[in-house]
Amino acid sequence: MNPMKMIQQAQQMQKALQKVQDELANKEVTGTSGAGAVTVTMTGKSEVRRVKLSAEVVDKNDIETLEDLITAAVNDAQTKAFDLAQSEMKKVTGGMNLPF
Repeated sequence: MNPMKMIQQAQQMQKALQKVQDELANKEVTGTSGAGAVTVTMTGKSEVRRVKLSAEVVDKNDIETLEDLITAAVNDAQTKAFDLAQSEMKKVTGGMNLPF
């Protein structure tokens, strides 16, 4: 294969990957816990945008449960953000597993 063509293809893929990274910053996923009592919205790049709490989970005598619910919602959102990023990257890489 022509080395120049390979370099051009690599550069095109690099540009496409950068575009996907930029787009992920604008896409959002939402993680939940406690049957929707806690929701965490983050970008496809795992940056937290919002945390919403239902009034019934806010109990000053049971902070530990609220902490657990927030942790679970963040983890759920992070998993969804990772899955979204993987899905978007596979569109560009044709399924090759490349780090991002």
